[in-house]
Formats: sequence, structure tokens, C-alpha cells
Amino acid sequence: MGQEDLMNKAEDVADQFLRVTKQYLPHLARLCLISTFLEDGIRMWFQWNEQRDYIEATWNCGYFLATCFVLLNLIGQLGGCVLILSRNFVQYACFGLFGIIALQTVAYSILWDLKFLMRNLALGGGLLLLLAESRSEGKSMFAGVPSMGESSPKQYMQLGGRVLLVLMFMTLLHFDSNFFSILQNMVGTALIILVAIGFKTKLAALTLVVWLFAINVYFNAFWTIPAYKPMHDFLKYDFFQTTSVIGGLLLVVALGPGGVSMDEKKKEW
Repeated sequence: MGQEDLMNKAEDVADQFLRVTKQYLPHLARLCLISTFLEDGIRMWFQWNEQRDYIEATWNCGYFLATCFVLLNLIGQLGGCVLILSRNFVQYACFGLFGIIALQTVAYSILWDLKFLMRNLALGGGLLLLLAESRSEGKSMFAGVPSMGESSPKQYMQLGGRVLLVLMFMTLLHFDSNFFSILQNMVGTALIILVAIGFKTKLAALTLVVWLFAINVYFNAFWTIPAYKPMHDFLKYDFFQTTSVIGGLLLVVALGPGGVSMDEKKKEW
């Protein structure tokens, strides 16, 4: 069996998976995508004093402003999650969560930590895909009205979302000299390039979902660490951020790459 036959067989398996799961996949994707905001919002409630004291000490902003910061994060994240899961005012919820990402990037000095910055940008990519999905849902309300094709903003949101999502994988590359690390880096790099340019997108994204899920469960098993240890919170944060990026990739699998992609251009050739 040749390489092309193997690729075609893999695409057939991916298509069959999509046919079976197409009713449930978007819901699962959205749940995974908002999981980090849901976890962080709940953490703001249970660690209210610690979070407020940290912001007050770091920024010397006073008790009132530090309390407002924690309250804004709690309400903004939990409220946004409820709206997205209930499919109400999704675009407003996405913009609100974009604001939370930007606020936390500055407040927790993530801007100067390249790894965490790239992960936050990847989260933003997932929200862009969610925004694109909500636009398509809005347009589908006018079924039967003649259309000139997909709107450009939606296409470029999908492109931007795909490109930002792959930043998560840049943080997973290991620059070791052993064979397994080199192989993992080569395969991972090839897959993220395919997702970014939109070639064999659904198959590449589905493969990345499986790979990222395995890495997440293995390396971020926070449930194996006692809750009182700092590593528990660190791994928990990492686990849910990674789960959110998995949600973004599942949206790519469910919705396709969009108009600005090689898969779409191939149809015109």
C-alpha cells in the first residue's frame, strides 16, 4: 500500500468519524473550549483572598481595585461560559473573554513569559473560531436568501484562529537529541503546518487532538498531586488551557478550515 493510499484511508476514517459525531462534536468542542475560563472563574471564587492579595501586592493598586479585578474575572468568565453554552449572545461573550485574556496577560505579567503568552494567544485563536461559528449560525437564520458565498470576515477569522491555535504546539516542542523527541518534533511540526495552511485540515486537526489529549493526560495529571501542593494548581491550570485548545481544534474538525485554505482552493483547481 502506497503513501497516497494510506493518506486516503486515513481521510476516510476521519470522514467516517465526522459523520458519526457531527451532531455532538460542536457541543463537545465548545465545552472543551470554555473549560479553562470555567475553571479559572471557579478558582477566583475559592481563592478570592489569595487572588486579591496577589494583585494588590503586585500592582500596589489598593484593596478596592484588587477586589474589582477578581470580581470582574469571576463574573466575566462564568457569565461568558454560560452564554456560550446556552448559545445566547455568543459574540458578546467571545469579546468579553477576549478582554479577560488581555487583562490577565497584563495583570499576571504573562506578556514577558513567551510560553504562557503563546498559550494565551492560542486560547484567543479558539475564541476566534467560536466567533466565526456564531457568525455562520447567524447567517443560517436567513435560509433561502441568495448569498454571494462565505463572508470574508468569517474566512479570515477561521484563518486567524487556525494560525493562533498552532502556537500551543510550539510550546510543546522539545529540543532534545534523543530519537523520540526528534520524531515527535518532526511529526508535530508537519501537522501544525498543515492546520495553519489548511491542507488536509480535518485529518491533521483530528490527529493533533489525539496527540494533545494524550500529552495532556500524561503530563498534566493534576489529580495525582495533593491539592495543598502548588504543583497541583499549576498542572490544573495547564490541563484546562490545553483542553481549551483541544476544543478549538475540534471546532476546526467540525467546521472545516474555511475559505482561506488550500483545501478550499483545491476545489477550484
